[in-house]
Amino acid sequence: MPNSLTGGQVPPLTLDTVGLVDRSLGNAGTSGSAPVLEEGKMDPWALPQLKDTGQSWKELSVAGRVLRVATGFLKACGLLGSLYLFICSLDILSSAFQLLSSKVTGDIFKENVVLSNPVAGLVIGVLVTVLVQSSSTSSSIVVSMVASKLLTVQACVPIIMGVNVGTSITSTLVSMAQSGDRDEFRRAFGGSAVHGIFNWLTVLILLPLESAIALLERLSALTLGATSLQPGGHAPDILKVLTQPLTHLIVQLDTDAIASSATGNATNSSLIKQWCGTREVMTSGNSSDCGAAASGPCPERNGTAAVELLPCHHLFVGTTLTDLAVGFILLAASLLLLCTCLVLIVKLLNSVLRGRIAQAVRKVINADFPFPFSWLSGYLAILVGAGLTFVLQSSSVFTAAVVPLMGVGVISLERAYPLFLGSNIGTTTTALLAALASPADMLLSALQVALIHFFFNLAGILLWYVVPVLRLPIPLAKRFGDVTAKYRWVAIAYLLLSFLLLPLAAFGLSLAGSTVLAAVGGPLVGLVLLVILVNVLQRHRPAWLPRRLRSWAWLPLWLHSLEPWDRLVGRCCPCRVCSPPPAAAKEAHCYENPEVLASQQL
Repeated sequence: MPNSLTGGQVPPLTLDTVGLVDRSLGNAGTSGSAPVLEEGKMDPWALPQLKDTGQSWKELSVAGRVLRVATGFLKACGLLGSLYLFICSLDILSSAFQLLSSKVTGDIFKENVVLSNPVAGLVIGVLVTVLVQSSSTSSSIVVSMVASKLLTVQACVPIIMGVNVGTSITSTLVSMAQSGDRDEFRRAFGGSAVHGIFNWLTVLILLPLESAIALLERLSALTLGATSLQPGGHAPDILKVLTQPLTHLIVQLDTDAIASSATGNATNSSLIKQWCGTREVMTSGNSSDCGAAASGPCPERNGTAAVELLPCHHLFVGTTLTDLAVGFILLAASLLLLCTCLVLIVKLLNSVLRGRIAQAVRKVINADFPFPFSWLSGYLAILVGAGLTFVLQSSSVFTAAVVPLMGVGVISLERAYPLFLGSNIGTTTTALLAALASPADMLLSALQVALIHFFFNLAGILLWYVVPVLRLPIPLAKRFGDVTAKYRWVAIAYLLLSFLLLPLAAFGLSLAGSTVLAAVGGPLVGLVLLVILVNVLQRHRPAWLPRRLRSWAWLPLWLHSLEPWDRLVGRCCPCRVCSPPPAAAKEAHCYENPEVLASQQL
């Protein structure tokens, strides 16, 4: 090789050369932040410096100080108002999805033969939670079916896992609102992805264990056997007290009808609630309620008590529109309100969190305990996330509020990760209290389902957080965030594939039977695992691989690069948001130029 390069001759470009360059670039990208710092580039995941370009407080006049205080007060009011409307829009969005998919949800849960397959149960849990946009609603359906003996506890465990995975779609949707700025989108989407990656990794470990030894089912049964619980507890209702005055003026739903459709007790009536209470009305005159079948004389009374139904007061009382039409109207309105509130929240956060204020907020949120107790900071963040989710009664609202803060650079990914884990624990404690409020005949079933959900999230924390080396969701989310920052359409592809297309494909195969699902899904899963293993060996132990597999250059370009797909998306969507940044385009051009490749020292 050295002799062939003498005399200034350039050797012909081969696929092995491309593979070596590809591997060297990959190794440089995974060797940490040192190479980036040596080249003088900034770490894209470092929190940005939000500088205050205005005058300091001492330089302002009295009128200027009054104006700044008034402006800050108005910004704070606008931020709180936008946050309130954002939470209300999430509630309306959940109602819209329930109206659009309630009958489908009930039909899905009726397929008891399909639910006996663990993979199908997992997929159904994901799909139902995505459809109704509420893990609480999905869990209540499971509780009702278990209590009605239509579903066994063993079959409900994969569904609970799918519910936990499906609830992470809300934070992913929220991160899309910050796609206008590439760096903000990198941090926001990485933050939403770390939640989903954690859930999927936990499922990959616990689902086979549950199928083999029924770990979560036995653990929850032992816990119930060791305690003596009585019905009568009540779940907190703090957030709904604030949002219901507005959301109940728009629409009110009969949520029990969804569970009734799953248990087979549903009627064809609408989900939109028409009557919201009763009132006893005393009527004067003789009573004639005995009827013709009464034997003996009928005693006469001077008055009777009649029950009068009280109508609800919202926009769709007495409407002639179908549930589907109302659902589409609410979906469009809630999405518009959601996007508007998110844009306002991000703009106001960027305006408020500047200079010393930003530094103070970051110092409080991202602070660590002094050595040797710095490791306790993450566990304190888990407790904070669990406590706030318990107060808010919704993990979706909590994660959706954290993601914009990550985008503007207030919360780091390393600190948001334990907050999300605490949020998973917090939503299960709310479910436990809600289970205590169940009737006596449903108490044990509700408690066991809630305990399974709790132990699932607790096992995930033990797997992917306790040992720092095993905190794999953080580097995977950073890698995913870098890819989506360069190719923003990957975020939409991830959203559609992870929460819609792949679950629908798996559900369709499960309808054909477990044999068909295993015959089609088994080889695909094996191929994916093989590709992952080869990629890891290419980066760290290339000598262990055959020469042919040391790079993917022998494959067509569209099978090992996103550039052809990006050009295709660019033709279909010729917008600035979908196109890669100029720097990335320049690097891609240099990477594909044979003359530049041949001139580099390998």
